[in-house]
Amino acid sequence: MHLPTPVPAGYTGRSATLAGAALTRPALTLAEKLCARAAGAAVVRAGEIVTAAVDLAMIHDSGGPRRVGPMLAELGVGLWDPSKVVLISDHFVPAADAGSAAILDLTRKWAADNGVGAFHDMQGICHVVLPERGHLKPGMFVVGGDSHSTTGGAFGAFMIGIGATEMAGVLATGEIWVRVPPTIRLEWRGALGPGVVAKDMMLALCTRLGMDAGNYRAIEYAGPAIDAMTMDARMTLANMAAELGGKAGLIAPDETTVRWLAAHGTAPADGWRDWRTDDGADIEAAHVLDAGELSPQVAAPHSPANADDAGAFRSVRFDQAYIGACTGAKLTDLRMAAEVLRGRQVARGIRLLVAPASTRTTAAAAADGTLAALTEAGAILMPSGCGACAGYGAGVLADGEVCLSSTARNFKGRMGHPGSRVYLASPYTVAASAVAGEIADPREFLRETAA
Repeated sequence: MHLPTPVPAGYTGRSATLAGAALTRPALTLAEKLCARAAGAAVVRAGEIVTAAVDLAMIHDSGGPRRVGPMLAELGVGLWDPSKVVLISDHFVPAADAGSAAILDLTRKWAADNGVGAFHDMQGICHVVLPERGHLKPGMFVVGGDSHSTTGGAFGAFMIGIGATEMAGVLATGEIWVRVPPTIRLEWRGALGPGVVAKDMMLALCTRLGMDAGNYRAIEYAGPAIDAMTMDARMTLANMAAELGGKAGLIAPDETTVRWLAAHGTAPADGWRDWRTDDGADIEAAHVLDAGELSPQVAAPHSPANADDAGAFRSVRFDQAYIGACTGAKLTDLRMAAEVLRGRQVARGIRLLVAPASTRTTAAAAADGTLAALTEAGAILMPSGCGACAGYGAGVLADGEVCLSSTARNFKGRMGHPGSRVYLASPYTVAASAVAGEIADPREFLRETAA
């Protein structure tokens, strides 16, 4: 059975490159290596169109069963392999109205009817739950029904976001067309200063490079600053490759990756060290950046590309501070906020909402005292899920309201009324600003804490 899309011009088939491959493999990018493995080829090159065998397909309650279910039914087919499908309910949870409840009911019944064992219901945001539950490993080719599925690239996997029609084809056949993307390499040298984190790096990149800089490119992050990062931070970089227009966001696996996987009950396959870009590989563009020169960033409405140093926004007041989403509410994100908020209080007139990225994040933050620090400062704890980030459920904004958020996007109307305005920042900056009552540089608070 073929995918419900026409054969692209230039398609050469899954093994076309295999027969003509040189005995000595040429230098390849990480993206080329990952696509070659999925295509069953020794070598593929950027621009080549191949058929990739999918190792895992991730769908959620918003774009999943209610969209792809009717398509599969019309085709008269079931899932190609239920064991390779992960379903996560995260958008409409917990149900805020009858319509949301109906979507969740459909999702649960579809999982049972189709034998999807890896159904994580109300356990958190898909991009965090997927690796947290041991589904991702270096070398995999994964598709997700969400644009921020690029998050999986933090683990050395090729993970892309696709629409419902493409997902129906994957679920029916286990394969998908892919044009191998060229690579843009972002090498971060030096070290991040106090109060400066991955979110600041991404807002600066969106502004300096533009949100179409990575149009159908693999954005690969490398360098000493990346090597020093936690997996949570790397996930933020891979996640927001989507904001640069990237097809994928990639970071080569290392010992940090392996330790994280072990802590979450899994391990990479042998040969994981090979999943990296070779010296001499064909890179389309390379940018060298100094992490030590970066300051905390804030992006003004209505684009992540409207970023500047936090100090440029000191006079901006807001109604709501939001620490949530796959980009800004992982465990280390909550710890950033707690570092600022511990012993302080949220300013009068500001509501600080905290929605941990997963239930496991909530449990860990409760165990180490992070949640106590947040709530004692006046933060309001919200359920784990996409929530206000995507304009669902509690925490959405009214006409004229202003929000400072740790989310990835601040497009007009995304978090509520089209007349609302959203600024983006790191959890450090959101927490510091919630205390100040206006946008503030978190380094001032961190210096006071250290003293």
